[in-house]
Amino acid sequence: MKEPRPITRDNLQSAFGGESMAHMRYMIFAEIAEKEGYKNVARLFRAIAFAEKVHASNHFKNLSALKSGYKVVAEAPFGPGDTSKNLELAIMGEEYEINEMYPAYIRVAEEQGEKQAALSFRWALEAEKIHAQLFREAKKYVDQGKDWPLDGYIWICPVCGYTYVGEKPPERCPICGLVGEKFVKF
Repeated sequence: MKEPRPITRDNLQSAFGGESMAHMRYMIFAEIAEKEGYKNVARLFRAIAFAEKVHASNHFKNLSALKSGYKVVAEAPFGPGDTSKNLELAIMGEEYEINEMYPAYIRVAEEQGEKQAALSFRWALEAEKIHAQLFREAKKYVDQGKDWPLDGYIWICPVCGYTYVGEKPPERCPICGLVGEKFVKF
């Protein structure tokens, strides 16, 4: 694999940094939700943390030709609090990626002919839309003092981070096409 062009390289590094931080934030948020008695919200945070790790891994793989250190700048909401606030922070982070970061990164990668980077960004964008919606749903319940009612499991595609809630995974991932039996269950 060749080194990506400089702007796409910087975007991949920033996306890797942002997704890595999201993974850790969500793991911390899961611990807080668990302590506050929101077991299903904790499971949601853990599942989506895994999806963010998938995104970070995909971006990192696109940087395999690099041979030196680089400073990473990434947008991330900070200031953990109770589960309601943490869900609000998660929604803010997902919406930033959906509305600002990934659309711009995709355009640049496409303009620069960086097909693998554009694909990595596109997969993350589509999954982030689902994450934001799930966090919004969970927040409605937490703000009423209730746990998010989860009927079934949370399934994560280990290739693209697609997230699905149900008793069984989908037959195929609608984003990358992976067979559902390979999904990770939470």
